[in-house]
Amino acid sequence: MPADRSTKLLLIILSAMFLQQTFATFGRQLPPIIAPAILADLALDPAWLGFYVSAAAASALLFQLGCGSFILRYGAMRMSQVALVMLGLGLALGTVGPNALLFLVSGVIGGGAAAMSTPASSHLLGRYSPPKQAPLVFSVKQTAVPAGLLAVGLLGPWLTGATGWRGTLLIAAAACIVFAAMLEPLRKEFDSDRVPTQTFRLSDFHTTILSVLGAPDLRRLSFACFAFNGLQTVFTSYFVVALTELGHGLAAAGLVFSVAMIIAVPGRLFWGWLGSGRVDPAVVICWLALGMAGGSAAMALLGAHWPLVLVGVVATVLSATVMSWHGILLSEAARLAPAGQRGAATGGVLSFGQLGGLLLPLVYSAALVTTGSYGLGFAAAGLPALVVGIVLLRAPREHEAR
Repeated sequence: MPADRSTKLLLIILSAMFLQQTFATFGRQLPPIIAPAILADLALDPAWLGFYVSAAAASALLFQLGCGSFILRYGAMRMSQVALVMLGLGLALGTVGPNALLFLVSGVIGGGAAAMSTPASSHLLGRYSPPKQAPLVFSVKQTAVPAGLLAVGLLGPWLTGATGWRGTLLIAAAACIVFAAMLEPLRKEFDSDRVPTQTFRLSDFHTTILSVLGAPDLRRLSFACFAFNGLQTVFTSYFVVALTELGHGLAAAGLVFSVAMIIAVPGRLFWGWLGSGRVDPAVVICWLALGMAGGSAAMALLGAHWPLVLVGVVATVLSATVMSWHGILLSEAARLAPAGQRGAATGGVLSFGQLGGLLLPLVYSAALVTTGSYGLGFAAAGLPALVVGIVLLRAPREHEAR
């Protein structure tokens, strides 16, 4: 393939997958961001949000473990479209009637759909990225997540004030479906590698899990993903709710959240750059883990007397760590994977992350119900990150000894 054509195709697919990931992030995180309006309208306790987020994470876990065969059979671009359409339908379903159970079902559909976006985009970018540029390409694509969170933090509360929470969800649903249709002209080129004879087998779940449990380094990385993604889910799901429950307006809370998200964009690029031959990736991940633990511990002191500026400082620390680990961890998972098993190993590591996204919001809800404190829940959810940091403190010394 000529160099100029390969560069053009890479730019096209990087742009498409950046937008796909942005829409997926926006759609999945919109309900938690505007949760105060939803909870008030449906007369639900804030602790209910933990069950909603965990149900979405459980669905994401299953979809992420099992989507590999579908990507091979139908093509990664087609599955990107399917993910966006399902996400849109899930958001629309949540607006039907004052039914909390139906809203929970919508989270299951949307959470599972959004989880397919990363494996699908990774398949495409891995195919078109030159090996030496792949870490940078993947890091650029991953900045779509904080970009989506920035957008939802700004637009979600504003649209909710203008159209109500149901109108906001319907607007987001329509946007996801329209963008899915816009991807159709790209299928001829980017789905040319699909394998129509590929079949789905239940053993795919088993194989994916075994690919990471059999290697000590990947097991440690999987637990790190569990801790990091779980704390990220708690942060993105409960931060705005915590501020509004402490007396701050929804718009102000959303603005603080969005401003903090800005740091996650250069943060992801910085940690990836730092771990690319400059600092041992295990050391970088260790720093990230300890930073997360410190930021979540600071949130334990959160109270109504805190000025928004101080809240924003702590949120920025969390954003620079909790929201910025993805590139360095995923690149390390690919490096540690056995030959020919990078896809399975990465999917296995990410599945443990989804497990963290399922369990740690329940930990937060339990802490909230037990103590009534919105801050202590963050500290409880940050404990696994502290364990990861302590364990990885030994990793650099062991590496040098070998």
